[in-house]
Amino acid sequence: MLFGKKKSTASFTPSAAVERVTTVLGPGISWKGDLRGKGGVRIEGALEGEIAVRGMVIVGETGRVTCEVVKADSVIVAGAVNGKIQAVKLEIRSTGRVYGDVTVQSFATEEGAYLRGQVTMEERVDLSDLPSPAKEKNVEALQVQKSEE
Repeated sequence: MLFGKKKSTASFTPSAAVERVTTVLGPGISWKGDLRGKGGVRIEGALEGEIAVRGMVIVGETGRVTCEVVKADSVIVAGAVNGKIQAVKLEIRSTGRVYGDVTVQSFATEEGAYLRGQVTMEERVDLSDLPSPAKEKNVEALQVQKSEE
């Protein structure tokens, strides 16, 4: 019976898989373009463009994001984000800097975190334009669309 219970909880792993990092933009990389898809993304380099990810976005301590808006289920900022953030959950770490308004359901900061903007907490954040988990089967693949200049 114990094995049957473990298998039944294992059927929920696709949603749990979104909570892990599947793509990394390293510290020596500068990217100009949009980042869209499903999965977990860690940004340690510089990214200039829109982010729309069904999953988690982590901006590491060396990460720098400049955009109009970051949309994701969960966002953790330990580096710098210059733009709006729309997320279900937002966490700004002690080294994190956010310059822009945020709209969230859940919000947490560590001592030393910096936010210049307004915080709007909603009962439900509309992320309907993010990629749907039902439409995309590959959890680990992110579509990267380079913006046209």
